[in-house]
Amino acid sequence: NQWARVAEPDDFRTLQFVVAGAERVRDETRHLFNTQFHGVKLLEGYGATEASPVIAVNHPDRNLPGTVGQILPGMDWRVEDVPGIAEGGRFYVRGPNVMSGYLSPDDPSKVEPLAGGWHDTGDIVEVDDEGYVSILGRVKRFAKIGGEMVSLTAVEGLASAVWPDNRHAVISVPDTRKGEKLVLVTDRMDADVARLAEWAREHGAPELAVPKKILRVSAVPTLGTGKTDYVAVQSLIDGEKSAA
Repeated sequence: NQWARVAEPDDFRTLQFVVAGAERVRDETRHLFNTQFHGVKLLEGYGATEASPVIAVNHPDRNLPGTVGQILPGMDWRVEDVPGIAEGGRFYVRGPNVMSGYLSPDDPSKVEPLAGGWHDTGDIVEVDDEGYVSILGRVKRFAKIGGEMVSLTAVEGLASAVWPDNRHAVISVPDTRKGEKLVLVTDRMDADVARLAEWAREHGAPELAVPKKILRVSAVPTLGTGKTDYVAVQSLIDGEKSAA
């Protein structure tokens, strides 16, 4: 998104489409491609190192924005219910592109095979009747607040909807009253809880999805891949708590 904002309209003139992965494509990024780059199609895909690496991808003639496309031909998949999570389920895949297993930590010369050949992606997804996959979050990226499961990825999406030009990360921390509470880490220096709560009310988002604490930083930590570095984000929150 940052690169697209400063790119020239002709930078993609030789391309018919661009495939994006690694992280959810923002709505404003889609808008930039639709309006600034002469109709170059932006196709979102999804994969994992264990799957060499593509699992699903949109096609120029079968593109459903907001999804990561359809699962590759020749792959099997299943979605299992997760207690406490109402929408979607845990995503498992297998196929000729899926690895045999992980190297044994006790004996690196041996491979610990996947049970039945199934790889547990650790992602919560929905798959529609036409096979389009929507990524709802990571199994580990849910918080249990007052007995309700809240997707941290969805909360980050809420913050991005309010401040689309900034980067945001959400972490859950222990809370004596409700079990866990949400902390938003953002590079938006004037971010405030009231604005988030207002947007949530206007768009029907649950109150539980509104972080009650905001940590403003000059830059949200990222990995070399461009993904959010949640370990470093957690360290920022821990450091802020220690200094308090």
